[in-house]
Order: sequence, then structure tokens, then C-alpha cells
Amino acid sequence: MDQERVVELNVRLPAPPADVFPYLIDPQLYVRWQGVKADLDPRPGGLFRVWMDEATVARGEYLEVLPPSKVVFTWGWENNPAIPPGSTTVELTVAADGDGSILTLRHFGLPDDAAAAMHREGWTHFTERLVSAVTA
Repeated sequence: MDQERVVELNVRLPAPPADVFPYLIDPQLYVRWQGVKADLDPRPGGLFRVWMDEATVARGEYLEVLPPSKVVFTWGWENNPAIPPGSTTVELTVAADGDGSILTLRHFGLPDDAAAAMHREGWTHFTERLVSAVTA
């Protein structure tokens, strides 16, 4: 695996894993940190679909859902042949850290360095919003 094409972020969240995990699988909570609408069926083989705006839609399927510590789903963009739905993988793990949690996000399988840079920027932005969401 080309490490330059893997986005990996570690973010400290001010809540325990049991409080963070619903933000990764519940459509109403998910959109508090990413997207404007979500259609999520968090079980292996279930649909992962998030509208970033009216026209930009990420789609894939869940591979693993292990409450309250891990979610893995495929990822890609509808109407984007460079990164089609399900062509990459996102792994989110949540580990206890004192009175909070550490979220580790790994997005791998990205096709090139430009795609990795774009997704790193996006995930950095949205994980910062996740910190705010779980604090609210």
C-alpha cells in the first residue's frame, strides 16, 4: 500500500467512545459533523450515502460495525469516475483516552496524491466539526 495515498488522522474528542460512536452511524448525528443529509444502514453490506451538498454525494457500503470502537465502510463519489462509489475504504476507530476518546481515521485506496491531499483536507475539516458536535 502506498503510504502517500493513505490519509491518517488522530483526533482527541472530549467524550467517551460510547458517546462518540453514535455520531459515526446515526444519520441525524452524522450530519452534525459531515454533510447535509445521510442515508446510513450501519451493518455489514448496508448502505453508506452522504450528501455533502445537493450535488456532491459520497457512497459506499459498511464493511464492519463494532460498537463502540470501530466502523469501516467503502467510499467514493457518485458522478466521479476517478473515485467511484465503493472504490476506497475509510476506517474509523474510537479508543478511550482518560475522560475522552481518540478517533483514528484511515482512508486508503485513494488513486493518486492529489486525491489523497483533497481527502486529507476534507477529513481534517470534518473531524474538527466532529469535535464541536460532540462538545455541543
